[in-house]
Parts: sequence; C-alpha cells; structure tokens
Amino acid sequence: MADPSVKNHRPTKMVAQEELLRRRNEELERELKRSLEREEKMKTELQKTWERLRVAEEAEEHLCSQLGELEAEAMDQACAYRERLMTLMEQLSAAQKLIQSASVQIPSMDL
Repeated sequence: MADPSVKNHRPTKMVAQEELLRRRNEELERELKRSLEREEKMKTELQKTWERLRVAEEAEEHLCSQLGELEAEAMDQACAYRERLMTLMEQLSAAQKLIQSASVQIPSMDL
C-alpha cells in the first residue's frame, strides 16, 4: 500500500511547479508585450526617419535645380560681360588708331 504522505506531497509539488510555470509564462508574456511595444515604436521612428529622408531628397533636388539655373545665369552674364569688354577694347583700339592717324598727340600734364 502506498504511503498517504507521499500522495499528499506529490500534488503539492505539482502545484508548486504549475505556479512556477504560470509565473514564468506571465513574465514571458510581459516581455513579449514590451518587445512588441518597442517594435511598434521603432517602426514609428523608422517611418518618421523615412519621411525626413524623403523631404531632404526633395529639397536636394530643388536646390540642385536652382543651382543649375544660377550656373546658367552666371554663364550668360559672363558671356555678356566678355562681349561688352571685347566691344570696349575694339572701340579703344579704333580710337587709338584714329588718334595716331591724325597725328594728334595728347598734351602732357607736366608743367
């Protein structure tokens, strides 16, 4: 015949193990919940970062476009300036030739 104290002790041990497993399960569920919350927070942060990147890329494209327009405008102005400079040099050269051909000398300012 079995010892009655062993029968009573065994269910108590099983109850203790079940309680331990229940607590461990609750702990794991809490950790899973925290992990899922962290994951959701990271997803939100990733979305925000992705949006900031998209805005930055659009701004970069806009700035590159503006820079291209400014470079083209600067080239146009440089060409116009060079053209004006060449015209003035030609006029100066023609004036000097005219003065030389007329044998007119500009009087010196020395007194």
